[in-house]
Amino acid sequence: MTSPSRRAHKSRSTNETQVSIELSLDGGEVGASTGVPFFDHMLDQLGRHANLGLVVKATGDLDVDAHHTVEDTGIVLGDALTEALGDKRGIRRYGDALVPMEEALAQVALDVSGRPLLVYDAAIPFEAVGQYDTSLTEEFLQALVRSAGLTLHVRLLAGRNAHHMVEATFKAVARALGDAVRVDERAGDSVPSTKGIL
Repeated sequence: MTSPSRRAHKSRSTNETQVSIELSLDGGEVGASTGVPFFDHMLDQLGRHANLGLVVKATGDLDVDAHHTVEDTGIVLGDALTEALGDKRGIRRYGDALVPMEEALAQVALDVSGRPLLVYDAAIPFEAVGQYDTSLTEEFLQALVRSAGLTLHVRLLAGRNAHHMVEATFKAVARALGDAVRVDERAGDSVPSTKGIL
């Protein structure tokens, strides 16, 4: 059954990371503290442009690199989405977005399908933005998709600056996700699938 509050608080602790996320699908406080400033900025974009309440706190083995912190944050966010959505009654299910960030242009289509799949067509130059390697964008999305059971298509249509390309991608994912989890008043209390389950 759909959570009446559409909220979740999830955490995960391993030998590599400790991650805690508070999520509200209907808005609220947004903030992130992961020890990776650019990733914090992207999580802030994700929360704000999806109109979510999203508070992320994470510590990890950043002396190694940021990979575990970024990936595990994706896992926990996916877990939180799953719990907050409950049986997914009344949601729009689908979302898409076309988002520019200066010269970069990202296109995203998303389905809260229960079938995890990431199609990632984004040739972002491999470089570091602070402690954040641009390749971690795909790792974060892959972890999110698997954990939340999303079908997600990402296409980067234009771009030269790696920062802009990553940010356009996060913002497009945010807009698509926000639309997909929004309650559709026309749907009533039905599950948006002919199977009757997602």
